[in-house]
Amino acid sequence: MRYAKIGGQAVIEGVMMRYGDDYAIAVRKPDHEIEIKEDKYRGMVSKLGLRNVPVIRGMFAFIDSLVLGMSTLTYSASFYEEEEEQGPKKNQEFLNKIVMALTVVVAIVFAVGLFMVLPFFISNIFKGFINSRLLLAVLEGIVRIGLFLTYIVVISKMEDIKRVFMYHGAEHKTINCIEHGEELNVANAKKYSRLHKRCGTSFLLIVVVISSVFIYFITVDNVLLKVLIRILLLPIIAGLSYEVIQWAGRSDSTLVNMISKPGMWLQKLTTKEPEDDMLEVAIASIEAIYDWKEFQREGENEAKRTI
Repeated sequence: MRYAKIGGQAVIEGVMMRYGDDYAIAVRKPDHEIEIKEDKYRGMVSKLGLRNVPVIRGMFAFIDSLVLGMSTLTYSASFYEEEEEQGPKKNQEFLNKIVMALTVVVAIVFAVGLFMVLPFFISNIFKGFINSRLLLAVLEGIVRIGLFLTYIVVISKMEDIKRVFMYHGAEHKTINCIEHGEELNVANAKKYSRLHKRCGTSFLLIVVVISSVFIYFITVDNVLLKVLIRILLLPIIAGLSYEVIQWAGRSDSTLVNMISKPGMWLQKLTTKEPEDDMLEVAIASIEAIYDWKEFQREGENEAKRTI
């Protein structure tokens, strides 16, 4: 299996695929037609020339993915919003940018509070009963992983989210189809797994696990300082997690497959088997920005050279 260097995310009734700075959003509109938008997004990784700087690139890639993700979700949702009177176009675009920026900030604050700060205060309740710093760190890690898993389970039960998870499955199936050297069509894509090692779900689980290891080495006594250090460590943890997920996506070794298993299991909650028309949307998004035929020709040539 070859690494296709393409990734994406599910949106409202659609899929966004990204290849380098190019991205495309394909959305199944209420009239059942597929709307495709192609554009470029030069995030901080590109602007600052960080593509070849390990860990640091992951810190900024995390922010880039949040910004682009929120933007594409807003775009896809616009096809399903009820018609209502809007102000002048320029004012509306300006307002949308402000709302998107605030949404990203709120999402980051929520994630930090729920998965980095709250587990510390919950485990701190047991400080009077547990004298071992190691046991307290383990307890905090268990609480953190427990909160994360509970969050995933709860949102996976929401009816409105289930279709998004089906499109998430369509995204993975089409990328798996390409990376296994098959012609990209609905019939072929259906055969492949809805799970993928480079998935954002796996990335988040790795962030939670790595953060649980890091907390053991925080030895300060001041409570506020402990919380601050946890927050300041998050970019480094995200950077390390990015390197792990990229490494996993490029390798099929036994070690990588073992490390990837928990994330793949978790994806069984965040992906669902897609319908054929959802696979059509994912294929349309890929073909708008990515020459999968050329990718496969390159793979065939590489295979011939190794014979």
